[in-house]
Formats: sequence, structure tokens, C-alpha cells
Amino acid sequence: MGFKPLHDRVLVRRVESDEKTKGGLIIPDTAKEKPAEGEVMAVGAGARNEDGDRIKLDVKEGDRILFGKWSGTEVTVDGKELLIMKESDILGIID
Repeated sequence: MGFKPLHDRVLVRRVESDEKTKGGLIIPDTAKEKPAEGEVMAVGAGARNEDGDRIKLDVKEGDRILFGKWSGTEVTVDGKELLIMKESDILGIID
């Protein structure tokens, strides 16, 4: 991939949700909510503290994460729809 986020930003690929409910009903595209789960594709080097030292990010490439519904900015990289967001927008890492 030819994109490297800066500072404490993270590049995320949304993980698609199921098209059926647990009861077997098919959900049309217009009624689907955008998933708040994704996979980290790239991470920045980290923000700097007051002394100028880098603060390492807690997430790494390949982590599955949860993020807020309205988090991030949609971007297209290499023809793929991705999100770029600050690490603080990430709610947690899925084990």
C-alpha cells in the first residue's frame, strides 16, 4: 500500500456486516448501518509529547478494532474505500 498515516492517525478498512439477521431476515443495503468494526491497515509513527519524544500507538497493523459510528474521514486509497482516524477515536481492540 502506498499510504502512511502521519502522527497518531490510523488507516482502517471497515469489516462488512452480515446481510441476514439472526432470525434469517435479509437486510437490504439501504437499511444497513455502516459497521463500527474494522481492521487496521497502517499506523502513523505516533504523536509527540511536550519534550518532543514520540508516544507509541497502542494499535498495530492487523488489529481488529471498534470505533465510534461517526469516527474518521472516508478516503480512497488504491481504489479501496478506507477510513483515516486518530487513535483516540478507537474504542478498543477485539481479541
